[in-house]
Amino acid sequence: MEAERTLDEEQLTQLGEVAAQLRVDSIRCSTRAASGHPTSSLSAADLLAVLISRHVRYDWAEPGNRANDHLIFSKGHASPLLYAVFKAVGAISDQELVDTYRRFGSRLQGHPTPALPWVDVATGSLGQGLPVGVGIALAGRYLDQLPYHVWVLCGDSETAEGSVWEALDKAGHYGLRNLTVLVDVNRLGQRGPTELEWDLDTYRRRVEAFGCQAIVIDGHDLAAIDDALGRARQATGPTVVLARTVKGKGVPEIENKPDWHGKPLKPDLAERAVDALGGVRQIRVTGPQPEPAPPTGAPAAQPLELPRYDRGAKVATRNAYGDALRAVGVRPDVVVLDGEVSDSTRADRFTDAHPDRYFEMFISEQQMVAAAVGLQVRGYRPFASTFAAFFSRAYDFVRMAGVSRADIALSGSHAGVEIGADGPSQMGLEDLAAMRAVQGSTVLYPSDAVSCAALVAQMVDRKGVNYLRTTRGGHPVLYDNDEPFPVGGSKLLRGGDDDRVALIGAGVTVHNCLAAADELASAGINARVIDLYSVKPLDRERLLAAVRDTGGRLVVVEDHYPEGGLGSAVLESLADLAEPFRLTHLAVRGLPTSGTPTELMDQAGIGVSAIVAAARASV
Repeated sequence: MEAERTLDEEQLTQLGEVAAQLRVDSIRCSTRAASGHPTSSLSAADLLAVLISRHVRYDWAEPGNRANDHLIFSKGHASPLLYAVFKAVGAISDQELVDTYRRFGSRLQGHPTPALPWVDVATGSLGQGLPVGVGIALAGRYLDQLPYHVWVLCGDSETAEGSVWEALDKAGHYGLRNLTVLVDVNRLGQRGPTELEWDLDTYRRRVEAFGCQAIVIDGHDLAAIDDALGRARQATGPTVVLARTVKGKGVPEIENKPDWHGKPLKPDLAERAVDALGGVRQIRVTGPQPEPAPPTGAPAAQPLELPRYDRGAKVATRNAYGDALRAVGVRPDVVVLDGEVSDSTRADRFTDAHPDRYFEMFISEQQMVAAAVGLQVRGYRPFASTFAAFFSRAYDFVRMAGVSRADIALSGSHAGVEIGADGPSQMGLEDLAAMRAVQGSTVLYPSDAVSCAALVAQMVDRKGVNYLRTTRGGHPVLYDNDEPFPVGGSKLLRGGDDDRVALIGAGVTVHNCLAAADELASAGINARVIDLYSVKPLDRERLLAAVRDTGGRLVVVEDHYPEGGLGSAVLESLADLAEPFRLTHLAVRGLPTSGTPTELMDQAGIGVSAIVAAARASV
């Protein structure tokens, strides 16, 4: 059905010129770089020409304006188009676009990153931009309560990702009328046709099944695009514009032809294409400006009162996490998300106190992490929690949060064999390795309630991806309230000048190390006990002292698989040490079963008796 023609011929001509410029510049920069995805950019050029000219409300000179709309390229490989947009609105120069795209040291990287102030998050790992957009839209509707709109450009290939449908499901559930998704249905993926090709009716039915409005258009009909985007802005719920496009549009030699994905045009073909499109242009687009945002006052200054615990009382660190969350909730920028296990992670304690800043993501761990990333775009301090094992489902989102330089806090509960009878499907035994590998991450593993609460308080303002590992069972409180626990530090729980071996643990194994030290002491062997609550960064100075004072005899004990966890962190820290040391590494080396925590730790070789035996063997 043809859209109502609300644009006059002059406006249509102007939009056509902008679209041509976006196509020409996408070709020019990728050809000059001999790298990039011009065909994926050409198909969406008409959509972006109309969007930036008439619908995105953005002050390009002030990207930090709180009232600005948000534009996310979920199909991040179409970066030539995004950077051509930035040139068109005057944010970057023609020289920067053409001469620096994909070059070493350039901020115009192969896929967009926040190195550019107009880019909210890194994209390029498909299926991520839309879920992050949901988080930004949640902030707009429920927290900021500002009229900014979130526009997300998706490719048709990435709709095969389950995360796209998790996002649309949550967008529908939360009624995000401030979210519009533009799907560039150009039919061709990287190696050939996409799953649905141009079956727009099936796309429409799927979108509507998730509670979103679907608008099907010809993605090269400028008037139809304008009408659809106008309707989307006035919608009562989330809108998905399904635009039928042609890959390589505007260059007849490559239009709708396979084998052109990710291939720049050779100089001779690029020259012909630019000439056919009318040559190089220097059009400056001045789109609509955002409405002025009301001024924001400083967050209400309320004293932080962390929970307090009696020394020796048995308290699970997951309980302390929930208590501390509720406490840091005095800050209005703290928000919490959970994956429908808040009664187990204890995030429900925050919910009870601050229900307006809690978002339930249900069993959608990818969307949970993505929403946290989106919320931090708007300046919030999100905490997202689930079982440690289930973060593996969302790991690519955690990885990309590191690329985005996102400031988020994650908490994984029910870690290790310590959880007991639930069995190995519920046991986080790989999480320390995974989280340590994330660029710029912080990994924390408290042994008691006091240290857990203190670390949660620090996570609020700590940069990057912060991960806290908590345990299911209750274990004795080891520290006095108000004891400091600086990130990057550790605690010496037992130790003296005549220590013959150092027992190094984190979390639950600290308690096993203490019990082992008592047994060793009764046999005349003095053992140092170190609580490495900060796994990344690690307290290297404490380890160096242990090597020096014990003659290099170390026993590292962890409730984790041996690869990449606490033992690896210790070995990496001491790798350049000139003096010799002997490290015995106790970790979970077989596949666990069901059982009691004590049975499972003994079976895994991380129980008290195994630690005693390892210490005896080392001396």
